[in-house]
Amino acid sequence: MIKNPVLTGFHPDPSIIYHNETFYIATSTFEYFPGVKITASKDLANWETVCYPLNNHTLLDMRGNMKSCGVWAPCLSWSNGLFYLVFTDVKSWCQKPYKDTPNYITTAKDIKGPWSDPVYINSSGFDPSLFHDDDGRKYFVNMEWDYRKMKAVGDEGEQFSGILVTELDPVTLKAISKPVKVYKGTDRELVEAPHIYKKDGYYYLFTAEGGTQYAHTQTIARSKEIYGEYETHPDKYLICAKEAHKQIDQGKLQKTGHGSIAQAKDGKWWFAFLCGRPLEGTKYCPLGRETSINEIIWENDWPYLKNKTQVADVEFEGYGTKEPAKKIDYDFNSDKFLLDFQTPRTYPKYEIIDGVLRLYGGDSPVSNFSQGVFVRRQTEFSFEVETSFTLHGENFQQMAGLMYRYDERTHYYLRVSRDDDGKPTLGLICMDAWNFSMPIPEIPLNEGKVYMKLCVDNCEGKFSYSTDGINFIEIPYTVDVTTLSDDYADPLGFTGAYVGMQCVDMNDKTAYADYHSFSYTPK
Repeated sequence: MIKNPVLTGFHPDPSIIYHNETFYIATSTFEYFPGVKITASKDLANWETVCYPLNNHTLLDMRGNMKSCGVWAPCLSWSNGLFYLVFTDVKSWCQKPYKDTPNYITTAKDIKGPWSDPVYINSSGFDPSLFHDDDGRKYFVNMEWDYRKMKAVGDEGEQFSGILVTELDPVTLKAISKPVKVYKGTDRELVEAPHIYKKDGYYYLFTAEGGTQYAHTQTIARSKEIYGEYETHPDKYLICAKEAHKQIDQGKLQKTGHGSIAQAKDGKWWFAFLCGRPLEGTKYCPLGRETSINEIIWENDWPYLKNKTQVADVEFEGYGTKEPAKKIDYDFNSDKFLLDFQTPRTYPKYEIIDGVLRLYGGDSPVSNFSQGVFVRRQTEFSFEVETSFTLHGENFQQMAGLMYRYDERTHYYLRVSRDDDGKPTLGLICMDAWNFSMPIPEIPLNEGKVYMKLCVDNCEGKFSYSTDGINFIEIPYTVDVTTLSDDYADPLGFTGAYVGMQCVDMNDKTAYADYHSFSYTPK
């Protein structure tokens, strides 16, 4: 049996396909660069990162994007020898009543690229997808955002005004029809994340509803014609944790919805969907929205979970056995470590020199432009990170260390800097919902390499440091992990907790830090 979620940590909005005996899943990356994470598996149990297709500014320029903007809900598909990737680069989303949502398509012959220059489609709404009909015609599908229907803050139901279908030229991918609104959703509202599939003469429309929190669902509708009329599933929802229990159930997957389907060579159908797992006794999900999988069956030309309920399976039978998570010691002899690490909005300036990662100082930890940071997802509730580095800087505005972040608004940064006399010091910087603090006195250090650790056990974390790599001194401050979650963010966020290396230079951009090691150990 394979335990859900299959992609732990921040992996939302999965778009799954099956091609050449391989399952591929594309997930949202929001403001993290490069954009769109694609993972692959032969057995649904063990997954590896294949690539981040949107890896240059021609394909994706997010400099200046606010938190939780960027790449929303990509759609991966394959047709006639090409992979197609559809994505939104959201430029604004919480500035009521508007959303700026330019949608694009890029293609590649190989999943690892190179990917073509993006073709702009529209900006009428987000969560776009591409449907390849069996007669060769192609249709672009997205939800529509209607700014005119703004009501009270938090009441956005009518602004999600329906699902649009637009026919595209199969070669140029330019629109050759006006958009047609084909479905307005159910009384759960907030209809989004559309995908169309064709089976046995029916067009099946998969949408998410209820918002991507605890009332999240996957709604199903079908029609004999691409433009409708679509009838809703007899049970309305394929999956919905909210229908099964009215309060948070720690033993179940929460926030289930927003998914897609793929058929394997043995004829089985698989449904990949996002979910959330709150820390025990809380509503907070620092791992963000993760990806789970259920098998689905078809009865009376309707899809159902194989378990005949609307509650996701905690485990399922796939094609293999999941290998246990183990410690990763990252190797800085090549760029391979970047398969796990991302950075907000744009790559920082860095070099690899004889197995050392030289990270140049970027903007402050609250910048929406160019931070000097490489971070990786937190993928377990309990873990340990250790790193070592040497800072090359001259004043208090130049610093480097270990960053544990949700976004610019909320993060914890154990860093080495300089005092007014130019001597090295160590301190902790905290940003909690924009409330800045330095909760411990600065600690004097000698020149040279510094070692840092972060040990997280569910709701709490502890930093420590060492100058010899053996004897560590714990920082007298407890990190509140619940703050690093979508559920704590205001307005709501869409990412998850990341941990990694950051170098800051708010003086003259001459500082850098040489990172000698970085390890991540699941507990």
